[in-house]
Amino acid sequence: MKLPAGITGFYDLKNNQPPNVDGKQFKQVCSTLVNRSGGKVLEFKEPQYPMNFYDIEVKAFNKHFHILLNEHYPYLAFASVVEFGKINFIDVPELKQFRSLYKVLSVRELNEPLVLNPNSKEGILQNENDLNSAELEQVAYWKPKRIGEVIFNYWD
Repeated sequence: MKLPAGITGFYDLKNNQPPNVDGKQFKQVCSTLVNRSGGKVLEFKEPQYPMNFYDIEVKAFNKHFHILLNEHYPYLAFASVVEFGKINFIDVPELKQFRSLYKVLSVRELNEPLVLNPNSKEGILQNENDLNSAELEQVAYWKPKRIGEVIFNYWD
């Protein structure tokens, strides 16, 4: 999976600020889809420093889980645990309706290993990416292990 510029939320003066997704629409879509499935939205968290994603906690399909949306790109994921430094990604095939509005990332995609090589001439991150220099500095500092840790992060 190719990581687009700005996905982490970091940028420098050379690069423009990353785009933003519509959080209000996301909240409405989640409420509608979860309620239609007989579930309930328990909590809605907007991205706030240092978190770069929306987090909607829900109970549906006899499961307690989180629906995550990157603040800058329409990349959506599900997780059973969302804590500082720990996100346990899961698949929730029952909510396939999100695919019409968002890129729903699978556990396989999110757990894809990051290949870091600080001595490479091509750059520290060997995975396909368009990350800007500020983002690559963050990757070098935080040393994430998986793609999902870049897309959904608590970096400061």
